[in-house]
Amino acid sequence: MAIYESEHTKFMREWMAKHPQEAEEQKKGRALWWDKPQDLATQQRYRDAAVPVKPYYYDVNR
Repeated sequence: MAIYESEHTKFMREWMAKHPQEAEEQKKGRALWWDKPQDLATQQRYRDAAVPVKPYYYDVNR
């Protein structure tokens, strides 16, 4: 049974094979936007400071 592979996936596999230097650029971009150092104390402060959301946002009586 053949496994489906989209045209985009095929294109990206071929393109990455032809441009191996782009893997390093991809890692730099990911580090810039996604891979951030985690600070547990800051995360806890954010959780503690969060204001509870009302069950129904537009209900003025609650």
